[in-house]
Amino acid sequence: MNHPELLLIGILRALVEVALMFLLGQGVLFLFAGNKRHQNAIYKLFVLITSPVIKLMRFIAPPQILDRHLPVVAFFVLFWAWIGLAWLKKVYCEAHLLQCF
Repeated sequence: MNHPELLLIGILRALVEVALMFLLGQGVLFLFAGNKRHQNAIYKLFVLITSPVIKLMRFIAPPQILDRHLPVVAFFVLFWAWIGLAWLKKVYCEAHLLQCF
C-alpha cells in the first residue's frame, strides 16, 4: 500500500466507530433494563468493553464531571473524533489526488 497514513486513519476511525456502537448499545440497554441492568450479561459485556474509553475520559475530563456522566461525555468526544477523522481522510485524499469516497 502506498498510503499507510490513509490506512492508519481508517483503522482509527473503525476503532472509534466500534466504541461508539458499544456506548450506544450500553445507553439503550441502560434505558430498557432499568435498575436490573447490572444483572444483565450483555450490559456487563458493554461495560467491560467500554471501560478503557470511560477511564480515558475520567483522565481527560475535569473533576467536576460526575462519573455517571462520563459515558455521555465519552460518546460525544468519540463522535467528534469520528467526524474529525472523516475530515482528515477527506483532506488527505484531496492532497494526494485520491478518490477515497
